[in-house]
Amino acid sequence: MSAATLETPILDSELPYLLQQITEEGGYTFTSMATRAAAGDTRAAEAASELAWEQLHSGPWHSVVPIWRDAYAMACLHVAKCHFRSRELVPALRALDMGLIMGGLTLRDDLNSCIRKVSDALRERDSGVDGGGRQQKAEWYKDFNLAEAVKLLPEKSLSVKTVVKRCGLSLEGFLREHFLPGLPVIISDSMNHWPAKDRWSDMNYIKKVAGFRTVPVEVGKNYLSSDWKQELITISEFLERIQSADCSPVSTTYLAQHQLFDQIQELKQDIVIPDYCFSGGGEIRSLNAWFGPPGTVTPLHHDPHHNILAQVVGKKYIRLYPSFFSEELYPHVETMLSNSSQVDLDDVDEEEFPKILDLEFVDCILEEGEMLYIPPKWWHYVRSLTTSFSVSFWWGVDGNSPAS
Repeated sequence: MSAATLETPILDSELPYLLQQITEEGGYTFTSMATRAAAGDTRAAEAASELAWEQLHSGPWHSVVPIWRDAYAMACLHVAKCHFRSRELVPALRALDMGLIMGGLTLRDDLNSCIRKVSDALRERDSGVDGGGRQQKAEWYKDFNLAEAVKLLPEKSLSVKTVVKRCGLSLEGFLREHFLPGLPVIISDSMNHWPAKDRWSDMNYIKKVAGFRTVPVEVGKNYLSSDWKQELITISEFLERIQSADCSPVSTTYLAQHQLFDQIQELKQDIVIPDYCFSGGGEIRSLNAWFGPPGTVTPLHHDPHHNILAQVVGKKYIRLYPSFFSEELYPHVETMLSNSSQVDLDDVDEEEFPKILDLEFVDCILEEGEMLYIPPKWWHYVRSLTTSFSVSFWWGVDGNSPAS
């Protein structure tokens, strides 16, 4: 095979079947464009991508017919092939990333293998430009003033009861003392063997491994704010925003709750699923990245799964309320936001939300190298005190649903 060609064995073998399914859903024009794209027509590949994109945005995400997600992944592969033949490596990689982010599962292996080939070509090209020399380690932050950070936290923070911290917590101890009774705990020494613990503290490493990759980010104070929006940018662009002087809430950019490690395999190799996540015979439901500058906030909310939040880089403040306080925490009435509180802990309206004022909570500053276990349905508020890179592991237990 030519070095200037991206191989797509799954697409090649499944193409007739996929096109038939797409045609059955009314995608006659797409099928025509995709057939021409497979023969190397660049404009047809781009047209097919646009047609599939329109289908993905024709209504609520859950109502999208699954074959259109595969159609979009197919079109992204064709677009990437065209760019790669012309040695347009960055546009090729962006097309492949879009296929991973928005496309279906059928062609995921093709997308990943193509990403490896394009990424290798980019690294080879760039090593020729910069001589391949090792850069000095670039740390995210150096100084941290706790007294100044506390001034930015919600009222009463770090003044009542802090989360229990355990060192050398056995699986049996975790199961008996925290998992079964549903009580939070900080586990302080279970990430020492992670490659990420050293590698991710160097922004040059992140840029080298993933700088050209496209990811979805959130822009604005938080997802409940009227100014909140989403964008698709490269990780290099994201790193530039983190390092910029503009830290206003409106421009705060956060890579939040994204399945980054399914998308970027090199970063996944830097982490290890904690053994605690298999407690109760559970299985991983979701593995997400949380990466952003100081000041990013996740508003008070709860999740349906068991959760271990691993703090790899930086520090976060976290406040937790037990699940039985749900009524006093004023959840939104809209179904989509019913797991989020109407209360802004950074600026509590005491007249509108009086019940929250005297509620007991536990809180903590989660340090680098620590993990926090958050039981299902526990309400939690999170604020980054420094540049922060965290990983959350959600897991569930069949027959013992947290929602029951």
